[in-house]
Amino acid sequence: MRPDTIVMTLSTISFTTDYGLSDGFVAACHGTIARLAPRARIIDVTHLVPPGDVRRGAAVLAQTVPSLPLSVHLAVVDPGVGTARRPIAIAAADGGFLVGPDNGLLVPAAEALGGIEAAVHLTNRAWFAPEVSATFHGRDIFAPVAARLCSGAALPDAGEEIDDLVVLPAPHVERAPGRLVAEVLTVDHFGNVQLAATPDLLPDAPRELTVNGTPATRTNTFGDAPAGALVVFADSAGHLALAVNGGDAAARLSLAPGDRVTITS
Repeated sequence: MRPDTIVMTLSTISFTTDYGLSDGFVAACHGTIARLAPRARIIDVTHLVPPGDVRRGAAVLAQTVPSLPLSVHLAVVDPGVGTARRPIAIAAADGGFLVGPDNGLLVPAAEALGGIEAAVHLTNRAWFAPEVSATFHGRDIFAPVAARLCSGAALPDAGEEIDDLVVLPAPHVERAPGRLVAEVLTVDHFGNVQLAATPDLLPDAPRELTVNGTPATRTNTFGDAPAGALVVFADSAGHLALAVNGGDAAARLSLAPGDRVTITS
């Protein structure tokens, strides 16, 4: 699809950040959107991404966008704010848009929406706030651009077309007979540990496994094992995951995003 054909009026903006909830950053962005696109509905995905954790933000966004209505997906996890990193907007194959920094945050979500149709480096300052802070591009660049795209403005008018987006390194996954090593992608609020591997990488594994040397049981859900048991299961996003029935798998195994887990059978 040619980028100059991508013009659509949407009604929803999804919003994902690492801004937290104790300051006014989220409200300032909401207010900017409300002034420019007062009819837009905003769905807050999360504002509790660990500060500066682009990989975690990308994973949460990519796993959430398929459940959302056709939207402009505004995402800001931006440790490079104010530097040479580019502000960008992407047109996804589903007809929606993604707006945020060019640091790898948006690309997995675009792929989850069918792929990238076009991308632009946001250079049209008429689309920005009158004054742009060097440290708050969420309010002064990304929120105004998202509001304009939601209101039907044409993507090519936002800036210059680009085809060299930053992509995050692929997470580590290594398979051998009777052994799977996979990087931890995310740890959720319950302490469940999501791995980069998918269930098809353990197609013939027995019910009883070990995870980093700890006995575990392969199950369909938490309650299929006794209370306190460590389980290996397919989570709702289609990844292999670890949980403790009634407990915290990340704490039990001392795991954090980026760590590697070895599953043996």
